[in-house]
Amino acid sequence: MLSIENGGKFFGCLMGRLPVEEVRLSVPGKEDCIIAKSEKKGVGLMSAENMEYLTIALPKGKVFGKAAELFKKIGYTAEGLSDKSRKLIITNRDKKIRFIITKTADVPVYVEYGAADIGVIGKDVLLESAKDVYELLDLKIAKCHLMMAVAKQAKRAHLADYANTRVATKFPHIAAEFFNSKGMQMEYIKLHGSIELGPIVGLSESIVDIVETGTTLRENDLEEYAFIADATARLIANRVSFKMKFDRISKMLEDLRAIIG
Repeated sequence: MLSIENGGKFFGCLMGRLPVEEVRLSVPGKEDCIIAKSEKKGVGLMSAENMEYLTIALPKGKVFGKAAELFKKIGYTAEGLSDKSRKLIITNRDKKIRFIITKTADVPVYVEYGAADIGVIGKDVLLESAKDVYELLDLKIAKCHLMMAVAKQAKRAHLADYANTRVATKFPHIAAEFFNSKGMQMEYIKLHGSIELGPIVGLSESIVDIVETGTTLRENDLEEYAFIADATARLIANRVSFKMKFDRISKMLEDLRAIIG
């Protein structure tokens, strides 16, 4: 750790020019700040107060309730914790816990940049975002999987028969990884709504999407063609937070493993 008694090197630290992972800035009459340099994103600024808190990012939607229930079982909760709350940050001051409630796709962003120490996110979103975070634990909730599906009436005999065709998907990165691993060049069309429409209206020959029960596929005469990956919810951590708050995060992991089995 490097302690700086004046501001002379402050901006050098912020720009990542000093080869240190942690710098403490001491300014007369002000609270000390720890400047933590991550391996990828440069510098995050943590006040001494923030060091006392563990900040958890939770996604709105169906994963929220299951994740909040898991945390509650190990003593991590706060009054008014709900994805319906108008408050975006909910704090338990006694236990030094802070919850950030955000859109699903933003959880890995908050964690990567250190705005949250840990987060809960589906494996599908984690793979697609390709963020530089630690994946700590499979929480075994929100079970579903990523797959390729095609129209039943236009189903082709072999996977290779779909080479050089169009794929509609919310997950172009995952889709490209999958087809590249099969030696297949494809055209990727990113959609944000009902992916199943792609083959139905002739936009694409196949889709890559996440599926839980397969009901929507069946109701639209689509058929799962190839399995890509399981996509349960995962616990992720900021790389610097994992080092600086190791004892607390490790205890959380131990407690979660005990109830997950």
